[in-house]
Amino acid sequence: MLIQLAESDSQILECFPVMLQLRPYLEPTKFVEQVRYQMKEGYKLAFVQVEGQIVAVTGFRISTCLASGKFLYVDDLVVDELKRSHGYGQQLFSWLIEYAKSHNCGHLSLDSGVQRFDAHRFYLMQRMNITSHHFSMEL
Repeated sequence: MLIQLAESDSQILECFPVMLQLRPYLEPTKFVEQVRYQMKEGYKLAFVQVEGQIVAVTGFRISTCLASGKFLYVDDLVVDELKRSHGYGQQLFSWLIEYAKSHNCGHLSLDSGVQRFDAHRFYLMQRMNITSHHFSMEL
């Protein structure tokens, strides 16, 4: 098992099929361009590769705010639906924690859709706490 940051356009594109399972509205023809744009704002894309196949993907960024100080925010975290329950999500989550620590972050945080019960169980098993409600509105 290998976990690494996607740096080349081909690596980014290889992450698309797994990311699509979490973000079904994404278009393959615009995916690399969108990720590259977000990378200019600090976004990073990492993946778990097993026997040459990408089985899990995470998108994240490091930021600072008054409420939390320096933190790692997980935008996306998904394991291929055919590869779940093999520990890949756990390994990737542990990697994110170590990445955050090595970059002097005091917190790791994420938002999860209210309907994603399996994801919530996973995050609670990782010793995450529910610390707030996220509110939004369409503009």
